[in-house]
Amino acid sequence: MAGRSQPPYRPRPYFSSSSSSRSFHPSQPSRNSQSHPTKNVNSSTPNSTQIQNNASDKKTSSSSWGKSIDEDIDDIQNLVGTCPFMCPVEEREKRERLRDLAVFERLHGNPRQSSPSLAVKKFCRTISVKTLQDSDVRPLSVLEDTLNYLCNLLDSTEHPFEVVHDFIFDRMRSIRQDLSMQNISCSRVVSMYERMVKFHIISQHKLRRCSGSNISSLSYLNMEQLTKALATLFNLYEANRTTASIFKNEAEFFSFYVLLHLDSKTQGTGETLSLWFRRVPSHIMKSTEMNFARKILRYFKLGFYKKFIHTTESEASYLQYCIIEPSINEVRALAISCVNYGGYKPQPFPLATLSKLLMMKEWDVASFCNDSGLQTSVDEEGNSCLPTKQTTLIHPKGGLHKYYPLESERFER
Repeated sequence: MAGRSQPPYRPRPYFSSSSSSRSFHPSQPSRNSQSHPTKNVNSSTPNSTQIQNNASDKKTSSSSWGKSIDEDIDDIQNLVGTCPFMCPVEEREKRERLRDLAVFERLHGNPRQSSPSLAVKKFCRTISVKTLQDSDVRPLSVLEDTLNYLCNLLDSTEHPFEVVHDFIFDRMRSIRQDLSMQNISCSRVVSMYERMVKFHIISQHKLRRCSGSNISSLSYLNMEQLTKALATLFNLYEANRTTASIFKNEAEFFSFYVLLHLDSKTQGTGETLSLWFRRVPSHIMKSTEMNFARKILRYFKLGFYKKFIHTTESEASYLQYCIIEPSINEVRALAISCVNYGGYKPQPFPLATLSKLLMMKEWDVASFCNDSGLQTSVDEEGNSCLPTKQTTLIHPKGGLHKYYPLESERFER
């Protein structure tokens, strides 16, 4: 195997639920960039040599994103989709008969009627390659148009956001499935995956403001698909990389992976972040985005709450802030604890000062303190303050779930 050429990257296929095990590992050492021939990034389908290499090396090479690949993939190596619509005609007609149309797909609200401009192919967990036809799969240009259509629905206010999210979430998985079945990995797919990762990040941000019995499940599944899409995106960067090249948004998307480690529940069980840093190209490690992400992670681990909050407000991009936001309450709780236990008992701490420190509205600070088991008071001059040395401070199991926005004109804009 020492002198053997490695096969070029192909996106991970979605064929069965067995492939849904959670993975949170960025790239292995980039063998592909050195050992395989230069890839034509403008080509949307693999050539015959690539297909043969993939078939012969499938059992001996392993992707860093999954331990197994469905054996039936051999049967669809040469698949090139020909469906000209967002949803194959046969599927649309079947779902019309079964009244299986989402609210966005119904023509004039009719649950039994749709149209080519409304129906979007559903994600299918299991696919029979024996009955799969070219007409069941959409080509790259149609997939791009479908993604544009879905992204335009993200700001829809006609229905609750969880309904909007659920529809886009499922149809985007179907897009990724069609890309995988056709082994498309050109630079146009990089842009598509970047947009899909953005959707999952923004959706996670918006779902925190929703209420309902299924929000927790939606958030969990969304985070799972975010990590998978981000992992595939890293592989696509490598597959399309030329000497010393870098995609425009690559550094920011690498920073997302680092910031996701702020939440201990999303960390993987494989290699540590310090080992992963060694695999990241040096020009990305030196980027402004990665320097910010590493700095924020360091402030979080060391408990530097003021630096964490104020650096986030002044330097984070909107997408970076969406990832960081759940950790802000945790850092604020640490700040409240330090003020409570470290303050001078005869001299209560002014909420106005605490408001600037935590970047919250003053009445939100009072509410936050109460949620943490602390009582606030009003001094002789009518100013609200926090008496210190209280013994009733609590840290609710699972953290504080109430949303307290970061007081920032930059993010409001």
